[in-house]
Amino acid sequence: MYSQVITNPPQREVRVKRLILPTEHGSWGFLLEPIVAAIAIGFSAAGGWITLMVVGAFLARQPLKFALLGLAGNGFREQTIAAIKFTVIFGIVFAAGFVGALATAPQYAMFPFLVIAPLASYQIFCDLSRKSRELLPELTGAVAISASAPAIALAAGVSFPIAMGLWAVFIGRLIPSILYVRNRLRLEKGKSYSILVPVSAHLVAVGAVGLLAANGLASYLTVGMFAFLSIRSWIGLSDYRRRIKAMRIGVWEVTYGTLTVISIIVGYYMGI
Repeated sequence: MYSQVITNPPQREVRVKRLILPTEHGSWGFLLEPIVAAIAIGFSAAGGWITLMVVGAFLARQPLKFALLGLAGNGFREQTIAAIKFTVIFGIVFAAGFVGALATAPQYAMFPFLVIAPLASYQIFCDLSRKSRELLPELTGAVAISASAPAIALAAGVSFPIAMGLWAVFIGRLIPSILYVRNRLRLEKGKSYSILVPVSAHLVAVGAVGLLAANGLASYLTVGMFAFLSIRSWIGLSDYRRRIKAMRIGVWEVTYGTLTVISIIVGYYMGI
């Protein structure tokens, strides 16, 4: 008589950091820049709840992707279970912020999130299709994540035109920067790149923010910052640049983002 030994398959290691942290490191700046600027311009308890909601949604995105891929048969069991757990945890954070926002903020403060709902759905589709690193998802993602700025501002009683102007400023900050960084990385890797597209996008942003400033919806200090970013884009894609690694390019973009936020806040309170 033969005995049959049944063994469980070896468990595979779950890389928690990869499971919960976005692969796009610049997305942290995209998350925090609008939030910090909006809270500084219009602080309120409702803005705190909206911030919690946005952070919860931001953190839930990565584990949700792995959870859905795992349930579709594209991930191993341990990873899928862990992804579901983290999705639930961050989903609870999102839900708490959402309920708190509904209870404390005027209903119209949620308008920006209604506008970007299709873009958020598109991001999930791109995650599942493994296309989230392509250009269009990155651009639409920037528009979606910057919606926190007008929502927080509206919750604090900032006027609708100024709140929408703030949103436009961040769209003008993020989209040209994405175009610049993508082309700068291609240049440093010896691949084909464009200098015309990023620089043109920066110049359009300067003009748009200039029009906002002329109508009292943005700061001329921010216009100056955008002009500086345009120069940075041109030099960074020219023969005058210094070759630097990808991580350092990212660090500089965080610095530029911080300076942009400072220009928005200082310009708002000083009226310049």
